[in-house]
Amino acid sequence: MSGPDATSLRNLPAVAAVLATPEVALVLERHGRAATTEAIRQVIDDARNALRLSPAEAPSAAEIAQRARGLLEARMPGLRPLFNLTGTVLHTNLGRAVLAEAAIDAAVEAMRHAVALEFDLSSGARGERDDHLRALLRELTGAEDATVVNNNAAAVLLCLNTFALGREAVVSRGELIEIGGAFRMPDIMARAGAKMIEVGTTNRTHPADYRDALNERSGLVLKVHTSNYLIQGFTAEVGARELAAIADDAGVPLLNDLGSGSLVDLSRHGLAREPTVREAVAEGARLVTFSGDKLLGGPQAGFIVGDRDLIARINRNPLKRALRLDKIRLAAIEATLNLYRDPDRLAERLPTLRFLSRIHADIEAQARRLRAPVAERIGDTFVVEVGDCHSQIGSGALPLDSLPSAALSIRPLGSQRTLENLAAALRALPRPVVGRIGEGALHLDLRCLADADEDAFLATLAHLARTP
Repeated sequence: MSGPDATSLRNLPAVAAVLATPEVALVLERHGRAATTEAIRQVIDDARNALRLSPAEAPSAAEIAQRARGLLEARMPGLRPLFNLTGTVLHTNLGRAVLAEAAIDAAVEAMRHAVALEFDLSSGARGERDDHLRALLRELTGAEDATVVNNNAAAVLLCLNTFALGREAVVSRGELIEIGGAFRMPDIMARAGAKMIEVGTTNRTHPADYRDALNERSGLVLKVHTSNYLIQGFTAEVGARELAAIADDAGVPLLNDLGSGSLVDLSRHGLAREPTVREAVAEGARLVTFSGDKLLGGPQAGFIVGDRDLIARINRNPLKRALRLDKIRLAAIEATLNLYRDPDRLAERLPTLRFLSRIHADIEAQARRLRAPVAERIGDTFVVEVGDCHSQIGSGALPLDSLPSAALSIRPLGSQRTLENLAAALRALPRPVVGRIGEGALHLDLRCLADADEDAFLATLAHLARTP
């Protein structure tokens, strides 16, 4: 062969030459020699085939190393640690609550060893897995009994199926919520086998609306905490205490779905007040459901607390087995709930509460501390500024409340497209960095960046390829 094709093919670097480039060092560290070598061979083969079809200049060893890295990164699992700098603390798409160290340690121990999951050590007989959480939940909520399933949607589904299968479930029109992922309360009620009876109007529901709807076909009354939206103006709703009395008079239980659910008064930590589970139980609801991975700050789970006889009926439902938790999550939940027994140190030990309660001055000081080293790593085609912003809680909790925060706002000296390229490059880092673009800048809200993680954050940015 002669001509430009032959010259270009001869100029293709050998695998050993690519492995010797500085650009491949990070790839070797992250993916290992075998996978890196195979990726380089594949890139060289692809380049060779391309040159045979269309004469061009052969890629350099450094270019092949970069292509091999891209090939390997594309194969990496997406479920890996990242820096959540979006300003949303409980970001559903980013896994919601970050677990406490105590919960992580407990989960690891449960993975490493056999545990008494359904074994009573005192008697040597078979035990119940819910027993590991029952006493803690009773103590923290004031309920007679408790059970747990894999998330709050499952908790509501299980309650509806247990008490309203083939019967009617009465709910206010103003509480027929939809949450993320197209979860709609009417759909859950239908799947549970309940006939939904809507009462009142979107903005106003009165006690008489419930009384008129309750009859011998009623299975339960459902109250849903509208945590992800707020109806204002000419409104009326029936409070949980009054509604519990109405349900009791009709001989059916009130199921109060709190959604996010909180075990402590958040106003103690400078946040807006949310109804607590203990308050919902004290107001007379026979059943209360809430989440584990939102305001509670634990792993994904759905809790059901309430009257002992009703919980017993729920546990006899065959669906309960399909929705139960494994030993790993049970261990993490138990450790998380134990933290609530020491409320004075809760914010110190529970990451969710620590992030939510961070004060603006501390976050701003961190932003000023990081501005210069971040600007150095980002490159001179951008301007990095410290700016005020507002974080949000996320996962539908307190949707109208924002938290004063501070961000590193990165503005391009070139086009907006350059900014989008930077955001994509940050997401492609070994430990991705996820911020938000708005008002002509990429904002990195530092509320969820712990002081102890600053060095790791800067080390990650050191891998950032300079954006032209």
